[in-house]
Amino acid sequence: MLTPVLSTKKLNLDQQNRLLNKGYQLVEWDFITTEYIDIQLDRIGNLLLFTSQNAVKSILRNRNIDSLKQITTICVGEKTADLLTRNGWKVLCYREYATELGDYILQNHTEDNITFFCGNLRRDVLPNILKNNNITHKEYEVYRTNFCSRQIEIPIKAILFFSPSGVISYMQKNLISDQICFCIGTTTANEASKYTKNVVIAKKPTIDCVIDACTGYFEKDYREVNDGKAI
Repeated sequence: MLTPVLSTKKLNLDQQNRLLNKGYQLVEWDFITTEYIDIQLDRIGNLLLFTSQNAVKSILRNRNIDSLKQITTICVGEKTADLLTRNGWKVLCYREYATELGDYILQNHTEDNITFFCGNLRRDVLPNILKNNNITHKEYEVYRTNFCSRQIEIPIKAILFFSPSGVISYMQKNLISDQICFCIGTTTANEASKYTKNVVIAKKPTIDCVIDACTGYFEKDYREVNDGKAI
């Protein structure tokens, strides 16, 4: 019998095949959508801060993009750093989590003027660090996350979550009983753990690693704490 897996975002073909070729039944739905916001930049610092790939994608549409690409960046996430680099930015530093990037800022950039690009559901970690340490900055909301919940009618054994907002959207029309929740990182896992103890965190915060955590769990090869850890 196929193991039914729900992905709370639509996967690309390669990602789908990694599940389908191993005999999983895949159900997909985009539980959140992203709306990019056109903004007027009235003050730009000497350091740009991006918290997600969506923030980068939104700014790539800005009419001042050529001048923005001349400014050094820091960001949250390896994939965000890759996207910035591919589009011509110099990435001075990235960290996988906002708390880690906040520590880096306190050690290296307290005298800088930071322009901070984020979404409407951004966490308070970085804004609080900037404000509480009197670091000059300006925050721009450049995209909006919208919930698109849907009731899942078929029995599901595993749920793949890629953001805290994905968990919130899923819970608007569904419940979690005995399903195993595979989460892209600790922030997402913390949200999921409000509803279940069956939470596994991917080794790295990437979609591929979430898939690996799922397949490894059900193949009983996922034993090491550093590969996937329940919380």
